[in-house]
Amino acid sequence: MGRIAGVTAAETRERLLQAAAEVFAERGYDGTRVADIAAAAGVSNGALYAHFSSKADLLVSALKAHGPLMLAKLLAAAPDRSVAELLLIVGRWLPRREGSPGHLIVEALVAARRDQDVARPMRDYLGERADWLADLVRAGQAGGELDPALSPDALAHFCLLLSMGSALITPNLHAVDDEEWSAVLTRVVAALAPPAAPHTEAEHPR
Repeated sequence: MGRIAGVTAAETRERLLQAAAEVFAERGYDGTRVADIAAAAGVSNGALYAHFSSKADLLVSALKAHGPLMLAKLLAAAPDRSVAELLLIVGRWLPRREGSPGHLIVEALVAARRDQDVARPMRDYLGERADWLADLVRAGQAGGELDPALSPDALAHFCLLLSMGSALITPNLHAVDDEEWSAVLTRVVAALAPPAAPHTEAEHPR
């Protein structure tokens, strides 16, 4: 079972990434062998190693390919949408997230705690996500939507904590009323806005 006839190298890579996402979600990182992923993709171990150097490489690559990038997709679909609105939309979705991307994040985070081969690329992956979020915060600050006194890196870290935490606390473990959650998020996002300018005596004469 080598390379499949009529399938390009790019298609083979995509098959492997899809198979990795499914197998890791089903069996976990420790319970998955490279041979399991190759078999699920319908290729040989040699064909797999032509694209990925290790099981850790496959895990993080699958996360990058199939992990949730909802903010980026929303921004691409409606580039004029405000940063505050983007944060609210994604925040409302977080408690209801499910499926293999969430499982991949959990497996990668857990594996990174005990396997340096996973930890190194995960630091890079999370660093890229944090940098993207920080740039989004800076754009919101430049546009007057977000308080310029806030640290973009700290706010990006806060968003990452919410995102990764929602992958761990799934709806079947703990659910929250949608309206109540939305009310909390609205309050939080409103607190990120620039402080209102103080009223002057000229604006409000006695």
